[in-house]
Amino acid sequence: MNIFIVTGASKGIGFELMRQLKLRGDQVIGIARTNESQVNDMVTADLSQTDQLAEKVRTIVEDNIASATSFTLINNAGTVEPIGLIGTVDEMKLTQALAVNLTAPMILSNAFISALEKFQGKKRIVNISSGAGRNPYEGWGVYCTTKAGLDHFSRVVSLEQEKAEYPVDIISIAPGIIDTGMQETIRASNADEFPLHDRFVDYKEQGHLSSAEETAGKLIAVMDREDFTKLGPIADIRQIWE
Repeated sequence: MNIFIVTGASKGIGFELMRQLKLRGDQVIGIARTNESQVNDMVTADLSQTDQLAEKVRTIVEDNIASATSFTLINNAGTVEPIGLIGTVDEMKLTQALAVNLTAPMILSNAFISALEKFQGKKRIVNISSGAGRNPYEGWGVYCTTKAGLDHFSRVVSLEQEKAEYPVDIISIAPGIIDTGMQETIRASNADEFPLHDRFVDYKEQGHLSSAEETAGKLIAVMDREDFTKLGPIADIRQIWE
C-alpha cells in the first residue's frame, strides 16, 4: 500500500491531491487546521503550533508501516500572508508564516526521515515551493524568504540522503500560479503593500491561472515518474510539462 501524508489537505491543491490519490486506491492521511468537509483520514492540526507535529508523523508511520510499500510526505500547506513591504509587516503574522511555511515542513520532514530510517520501501518528501522562492517580489519579503528556505532545506536533505542506507528522495517543486484561496488573498491585498497587485488581477481576468484539480493531477504524474529522483531537488512543474 502506498501511504501519502498531505498537509493543507482541507482545500486547494492539498484537497485535490488527497481526493485524486484516494480515488486510485492509495491510503492518504491529511493534515489540516480545519476539516469542514468532514473528510475521512484527516488529522486536525494548526501547523503554526509546531510542538505536536513530530508526534503526529510518528503516529501515522507506526499505524501504517505494517501494510506500507511506500511513504510520501507532501508538505503543501502554506500562507502568502503577511503581504507588505518590510518595515510595515505585523510581527505576529510574520512569525506564524515562518512556522507554517518553513518550520513545520522542516519538523515534519525531520520526523518522517527519523521514523522511517530502517524502512526499506520507497520514501519521498515533496515540498510545494514557489517561483517566489527563486525570484524576489516587493511586498512578499516573508513569503519569498520562507520558500527560498524550503528550497535550500531540500538541497541539504538531498545531499545528506546520498549517504543514507535507505535514502529518502526529496524534491522542492514550484507548481505554477493556481486558482486557489491564496490567489484571492493576493488580489484582495492593497496595491501599496504589493506593487505587483495588478499583474495578479490580470492573471485571473485573462484566464492564466491553473485549476487546483489540474495541478494536483500533474503533481501526481510527477511523483509517478520513473525518473523522479533525477528531477530534484529543485524543480518547476511548468518546465517539466513543457
